[in-house]
Amino acid sequence: MIEELIRRVAAEDDDAVDELSAIADTEPQRLTPYQGLLLDLDLLWPPKLYRAADADVIRRVIEQVDGGRTPDRLNHLLLVLAHTGHPLAERAMRRWAERPPTGADELHVGPLGYAPEGGWTVGSDGNRRDLCGDIAYRWLMRETSRIDDAPDCPWCASPLWTATDIDTSESAVAAALAHTGWSGRLMIETCHFCACYTTLYSRVTPDGTATWWTGNIRPSYLPDAAEPEKPPALLPVLGPARPSPYQASAWERGGSTLGGRPDWIQDADHVGCPGCGQPMDYVGLIGGVDLDEFGEGAYYLHLHQPCGLAAVNYQQS
Repeated sequence: MIEELIRRVAAEDDDAVDELSAIADTEPQRLTPYQGLLLDLDLLWPPKLYRAADADVIRRVIEQVDGGRTPDRLNHLLLVLAHTGHPLAERAMRRWAERPPTGADELHVGPLGYAPEGGWTVGSDGNRRDLCGDIAYRWLMRETSRIDDAPDCPWCASPLWTATDIDTSESAVAAALAHTGWSGRLMIETCHFCACYTTLYSRVTPDGTATWWTGNIRPSYLPDAAEPEKPPALLPVLGPARPSPYQASAWERGGSTLGGRPDWIQDADHVGCPGCGQPMDYVGLIGGVDLDEFGEGAYYLHLHQPCGLAAVNYQQS
């Protein structure tokens, strides 16, 4: 079945691409035996099809980059390697950061700049850091009355929205946030309106305090709201475990997820910590369709434990 799907993808069958992508999200290892065929047919998109690539396939991709015969494909090849997150891929990308391969001068970022697309980075200390976790739980939306006494957004005067309120004393939360190093209660407040226009940061402490970060800069293109908007009277609560960390969905109802890997609508956007400049750790995704019947887009939650800062950014098609 998978081999037939791959041949349909080669014939530009979009439905087959969707079916293969669904497999990559639920059981990526099922694609491992067929990734050589994907390469043979020059099928490099979407790169998440290579999440569970084995060492032989990764070596073939590295050889293509080192060969320099197809610099026009370098972008896709680097995305493939980033999504594998394999030590061989990391080693090659570090090497190319020092000695760029043919075609690198046409890229918008250096080879290691692709790593966040796969959910990892190389820190200022030279060590690899995973920005995402491998354990995920569905987020269920429950009605809340906490907006009644919420502080107002300094920009639009809308009540701030509690995007999450969780505690690592619950073992499932601790597992989902293990990669962040956070311990204690984590509450992230944001403006559901202004966050659609720029990344918003807040200071957070392990006792559950969240305060608007005074360094937030209002963008000039932020529209003036005629009147404050009430945020969703909904709070995400922990649901069942996801069988795969890749099953968050920015599009489908029920796709909101704590932990795991984000479903980016656009390019990966692991926001930088304003305290130290390092990429922040990914916490979870809240889909617009889970907040409102006609909602769209998705809110992405981030955390940097060493600096005590959280962030929310937003993407839509």
